[in-house]
Amino acid sequence: MNILEKERKLKELESKLTELDNENLIEKIKEEIEKYKHDMMTNLSAWDRVLLARHVGRPTASDYINYIFDDFIELHGDRLYRDDSSIVAGIASLNGTPLTIIAQQKGKNLEDNLERNFAMPHPEGYRKALRLMKQAEKFNRPIITFIDTPGAYPGLGAEERGQGEAIARNLMEMSALHVPVIAIVIGEGGSGGALALGVANKVFMLENAIYSILSPEGYATILWKDSTLAAKAAEVMKLTSYDLEEIGVIDGIIKEPIGGAHYNKEKTYESTKQLIIDELGKFKGLTHLEVRESRIKKFRDIGFFQRFNYENLGGVKR
Repeated sequence: MNILEKERKLKELESKLTELDNENLIEKIKEEIEKYKHDMMTNLSAWDRVLLARHVGRPTASDYINYIFDDFIELHGDRLYRDDSSIVAGIASLNGTPLTIIAQQKGKNLEDNLERNFAMPHPEGYRKALRLMKQAEKFNRPIITFIDTPGAYPGLGAEERGQGEAIARNLMEMSALHVPVIAIVIGEGGSGGALALGVANKVFMLENAIYSILSPEGYATILWKDSTLAAKAAEVMKLTSYDLEEIGVIDGIIKEPIGGAHYNKEKTYESTKQLIIDELGKFKGLTHLEVRESRIKKFRDIGFFQRFNYENLGGVKR
């Protein structure tokens, strides 16, 4: 039974509360609900976390922006082609500190998702993001990015307008920015489409978010020619927050409430807000060069290996 099936059973228990008027029974059901909620979140599989990352009720980037920051002003367009509503970007403040916010935005319903292209940015979305990054550098504003995308849009028009170039340029330009960049994966972190906002000094993930080179379905289709093996692929891919923290790809995990971020959104926002405040404070006093070098070092250290002398390991020199 996967997490969504368990959640449906939990909903059935919760619905019983509205049908009862006996205080003792109500308390008993509440205790049963809390126990079941705790049990269902114990020993989650990688596939369970994939399902939670994609959950229809999961908070979107705009929810975090509206709760955490003050006076958010959205800015539009890449000054080359058009605006891309799958990326929401603008300026805001947090405790009086001016910031630039860039986020991948999923829709709340089908109509909204169609408008947002299911959070799959076109090249103009990434160019809009880069425009705001360069603006942030000019005005010395730290950058906060929220990552939540299945991946960059792979359509013909997007490719014709330079999707690969737009992503590659973001990677190059972000690595050289002189202002602090904090990236937070709040849901799906899919492929280069996610990485194009993820070259940051610090990268964090919500506990039940995922971050990977492609979807488990895509992985299973390519390797095993069978997309139904997605759950198996999720285990192999090491795409959970705990996997990625262990190997040094991310810097930390934002714990989610029992049941997932959608069960207590306000608590999730508060945890995220406090993390941003704490992390921004660590950059005070650093020079522009130190900020840039710390980001470069972070990514150079990922996957670091040491070359050993083969003879010292007891082997035969070839």
